[in-house]
Amino acid sequence: MPHLLVFGLGYSSRATIRAAGTRYDHITATVRSADRAAALSAAPVEGHAVTVLPFDGSDVPEALAAAIASADDILVSAPPNLSGDPVLAACGSRLAAHPPKGIAYLSTVGVYGDHGGGWVDEQTPATPSSIRSRERVEAEAAWQAFGRAHGVPVAVLRLSGIYGPGQNALVNLARGTARRIIKPGQVFNRIHVDDIAQAVLASFDKRYDGIVNVTDDEPSPAQDVVAHAAEILGVPVPPDIPFEQSGLSEMGRSFYDECKRVRNDRLKGELSVKLLYPNYRVALRALAAGGDGRH
Repeated sequence: MPHLLVFGLGYSSRATIRAAGTRYDHITATVRSADRAAALSAAPVEGHAVTVLPFDGSDVPEALAAAIASADDILVSAPPNLSGDPVLAACGSRLAAHPPKGIAYLSTVGVYGDHGGGWVDEQTPATPSSIRSRERVEAEAAWQAFGRAHGVPVAVLRLSGIYGPGQNALVNLARGTARRIIKPGQVFNRIHVDDIAQAVLASFDKRYDGIVNVTDDEPSPAQDVVAHAAEILGVPVPPDIPFEQSGLSEMGRSFYDECKRVRNDRLKGELSVKLLYPNYRVALRALAAGGDGRH
C-alpha cells in the first residue's frame, strides 16, 4: 500500500497530489497550524482523502511519527530557515530509523545567483546572493548528506518561478495588479505547477538521486508574458514602467538583481519529463481556456 508523505501542503505539493491519481493508497501532508489541519482534513484535498497533520518544525506528533515510519515517498516543500531545514532538524532521527524509498526536495534556481543573462545548468556552481538562497543551498546539502548516509535517493528539484491555475498574468490582469516593469536585458525562468508535479512523480518513479532544474524551455522578459496575457484577454496592454520608477519592495527588487537562463536538459532527458507547458504562450492559452482572467 504505497504511502506519500508531504511536508508542506503548498501550491506545488497540491499539484503533485492532484497528479498522483491512484498511485498512492495513502497520502499524509503537514501544515503549520492545528486549526488549518483540522479544516483541511474535513474534505478531500485535490480529490484525494488526505490525512492532514499539524507540524510547525518543533514537536513531532505521534501521528506524524507513524506516517514517517510507513512512508514510501517523501516530498519536502517546507522552506528552510536560519536554523537549517526544519524537517531534518525535527524528524531526522525518525527518518533515519525508517528510511523511505525516495525523497524529493523542492529548492530554487535562485541558488545559482546572477549570471548576467548567461546559461546555467546543474553543473554550474551554486553562488547564491540572497540569504534565502543561501539557506536553500545549505538545506540541499543536508538532504543529500542524509541520503548518502542512509542509502536513500534524494532528488533536489530546483524550481523556477511558479505559475498555474489561479496564479498567473491572466489573473493579475483581471485583478488590475499586472505591471510591465522594464529592465533592459532582464529575463526570468518559469515553470507551470503541473510540470513540477510531473517532475516530482518522475523522480519517485526513477528513484532519482541528484539535482534537476525544473524550468520550461523559454526564459523570457516578464513584460512579454503580461503583454501576451492581455492579447489573449483582448484588453489593453499595461504601460511600460521603467525599473527605476517601479517602486518595488526590497524583496521585489531582489528578483531583478539576478538574471540567468536555466537549462532543462536533465529534466527532459534523465527524468524523461515531456513538458505539458514548454513556454508561457502555451500555458496562458490553456489557463484562459480554463477560465482564468475571465471572471
